[in-house]
Amino acid sequence: MHPLIGYLIAVGLFAIGLYGVLTRRNAVLQLAAAELMLGGVHLVLVTADLVHNAYTGQSFALFIVVIAAAEVGVGLALILNLWRMRATIDTDGLPEESDDPRPTGTDARADRR
Repeated sequence: MHPLIGYLIAVGLFAIGLYGVLTRRNAVLQLAAAELMLGGVHLVLVTADLVHNAYTGQSFALFIVVIAAAEVGVGLALILNLWRMRATIDTDGLPEESDDPRPTGTDARADRR
């Protein structure tokens, strides 16, 4: 296999993931798109490893898999907290930054009572 094929597939995966992160409003889909971007990075590392006949790329890829597992756990915990506070996982309505931890507008928990 020519290394250019691996690099082109990696760029495609990363571009699709970047498009998903920038255009999706759903937090779960944004997390899935970020995982696509990580898949592209894995492919670049392994392809570079094959080109240079070294094992460093595979070692870094394995390390990134472990970090990605932790990232998914933290990301899903944040999404669950967002759902509990607002009853939606739409990221467009999130405030930029504020000192008040309560959501702006109506309280989602009060509406469910």
